Amino acid sequence: MENDERYNFRATELKWRTHWEQNKCFEVSTDADGAVAKEKYYVLEMFPYPSGRLHMGHVRNYMIGDVIARYQKAQGFDVLHPMGWDAFGLPAENAAVEHNVDPAKWIHENIQIMREELKKLGFSFDWSREFASCDPDYYGHEQKILLDFYKEGLLYQKESHVNWDPAENTVLANEQVVDGKGWRSGAVVERRKMTQWYLKITDFADELLAGLETLKDWPEKVLTMQRNWIGKSFGSFIKFPLVGRSDQIEVFTTRPDTLFGASFIGISANHPLAEELAQQNTELAAFIKECNKTATSEEAIEKAEKKGLETGLFVTHPFDKSVQLPVYVANFVLMEYGTGAVFACPAHDQRDLDFARKYNLPVRPVVRPLEADDDFDVENEAYIDDGVIINSRFLDGLSIKDAKLAAMKALEEKDLGTKATTYRLRDWGVSRQRYWGCPIPFIKCGECGVVPVPEKDLPLILPEDVSFDQPGNPLDHHPTWKHTICPKCGGKAERETDTLDTFFESSWYFQRFVSQPFDKAFEAAPVNHWLPVDQYIGGVEHAVLHLLYSRFFTRALKKCGYHSVEEPFKALLTQGMVCHTSYKDQ
Repeated sequence: MENDERYNFRATELKWRTHWEQNKCFEVSTDADGAVAKEKYYVLEMFPYPSGRLHMGHVRNYMIGDVIARYQKAQGFDVLHPMGWDAFGLPAENAAVEHNVDPAKWIHENIQIMREELKKLGFSFDWSREFASCDPDYYGHEQKILLDFYKEGLLYQKESHVNWDPAENTVLANEQVVDGKGWRSGAVVERRKMTQWYLKITDFADELLAGLETLKDWPEKVLTMQRNWIGKSFGSFIKFPLVGRSDQIEVFTTRPDTLFGASFIGISANHPLAEELAQQNTELAAFIKECNKTATSEEAIEKAEKKGLETGLFVTHPFDKSVQLPVYVANFVLMEYGTGAVFACPAHDQRDLDFARKYNLPVRPVVRPLEADDDFDVENEAYIDDGVIINSRFLDGLSIKDAKLAAMKALEEKDLGTKATTYRLRDWGVSRQRYWGCPIPFIKCGECGVVPVPEKDLPLILPEDVSFDQPGNPLDHHPTWKHTICPKCGGKAERETDTLDTFFESSWYFQRFVSQPFDKAFEAAPVNHWLPVDQYIGGVEHAVLHLLYSRFFTRALKKCGYHSVEEPFKALLTQGMVCHTSYKDQ
């Protein structure tokens, strides 16, 4: 075959890409209410971080979306298939430090490269709807959303213990701590007590849980992960009176049926009682300091060696005042979960058993397998399955289910316990101590306290003339940006220098793709028409963080009157990973 008879892929592909673009083949025309002439179909892949180059994972992800979009278009649907950029985050800030470049310049150069690469692949994106989350006309509307959340009581500040990455000089979410180290820096993460901004995702725990039952086209694995993360539990708050003192330690447990197997009380290193005792006990103060070098993620806690220190205090058993249990400060108990205290039943919890064996504490089985005798014993593996209650006086012979109810009733009669439903889910901490993120639109005034930035002053734009020549957040040591006037009293004040967690941007971008007015985040009518997304595509690694936050965010926007949508994504496809062996040097 002669060369001139070969298929010229460059010329042919350019010809058709030009045709598609000139004829707006992949753009959707809508009327004023956002409706389309035909039945709608919204297909969306999780929008990418503009790292500068496409990799095969990108190609796989967007190829799947392209096939679905083209198929649905061929079936007669009006297909919305947009593309944009999740552009805030630490990589840009790290690049700025490493290469002495402006993060915005670095990001937009990367976007230009990746846009051209995507266009060469011929994907059927509606490029007319493209935006980057670092653009002020995106994050300015985001700041207005945040202020509306504040008015609705969904945003608040509190002091709490957080994961602190000493290399990145920022707070990390639990999910960003891997083996006790920062997911990017590899630095050992510490606990610090800081004032942070939080969103009340816990107010929606029951809604988020119930909503999972409607998501018939989501992978069961993802649904299970979200159920476990929300973690609805039914149990009891139990009061353990302290010996020789007038106060008590309160714990929450889902297993009041195992109370007669209690061996000790464990309290968090950050429990008020531990902090009180540490003022007079240098050994305990040192131990608390050591505990605070352990990250707060469950993974880090489970992998860390279980350690404790006796406080010298005892509590009385709620069912037998003659029984006293020692109180330990334990490195595996977190202040952020439950009450910051646990009663330990070593025979039926592996973590408690490991601790008890290490410190020679009693191990008393109170549940035996159905086929075992009452002299059943536990050696080095806790018994955690179903069974019959033993060694528990008035509970003996009951099933676990019946024993829980009987124990709860007895605790309430003694005024030492109350039934309760709790959740593993914690409010979403959105403060990050870094420059390259959406500024949190609040002002700190010595007279008026925390004051919202007036809406007329939005967007509150990041300064461009920042320096990365010293550790910490450049907004903190910028010579002018943080200094301002209080909008209430007119006195000197300072802006909030924390910026938003980048998961905030990705929790509502799919609504901005639908409708992009100048003066607001989006119009309600087109969002009500196009949402939920008919087919969403992205990695299973976002099963909890991004997907749960987006589900919460959509409900929060509905509560604030933005639209009438509850679930953002009708069907979910988790596309899997493109894997290969990789090597790196120091």
